[in-house]
Amino acid sequence: MNIISKVAFFVLFAISFQTVSAQNFSFVNTADVLQSLPEVKQANTELETYRNQLINLGQKRVETLRSKYADLEQRQAQGNISPVQLEQESAALKEEEQQIMAFEQESQQKVVAKSEELLGPIRDKVQKAIDDVAKENNYSYVFDNSSGFILYGDESVNITAKVKTKLGL
Repeated sequence: MNIISKVAFFVLFAISFQTVSAQNFSFVNTADVLQSLPEVKQANTELETYRNQLINLGQKRVETLRSKYADLEQRQAQGNISPVQLEQESAALKEEEQQIMAFEQESQQKVVAKSEELLGPIRDKVQKAIDDVAKENNYSYVFDNSSGFILYGDESVNITAKVKTKLGL
């Protein structure tokens, strides 16, 4: 029985080794591909403009709040406000401050959503090109070396140029 289990182990090992050696591996630099696409540059410009609009809107709200705080302090220093009014207006300003903080968080979420809206279809297009090139060249696996995960890759299996060609670059 011991001999049978050893033979079975070696047969399974040989089959799995043959399966792995029959696989075709390749890699692509998706960062390079994305940097080459004009629509990525356009999307990044649009995203930056959108982000700056939200930042400017937030800054205006902060400036308005600062002005209101300064006015309240001045009226308090001059004695032109009762303690009850001071407390009420201070509470209103604190509420406005909370609204500004919520706006900042919402703005960050809006920028992330806008990024996905603009760049998502482009990433899908690149993924389809990678899939097509992999199928056309019978690659079982394609790795992305833009993340630094691949420490060495034979340039003969680098499909970055093929993917760019597929995308019309």
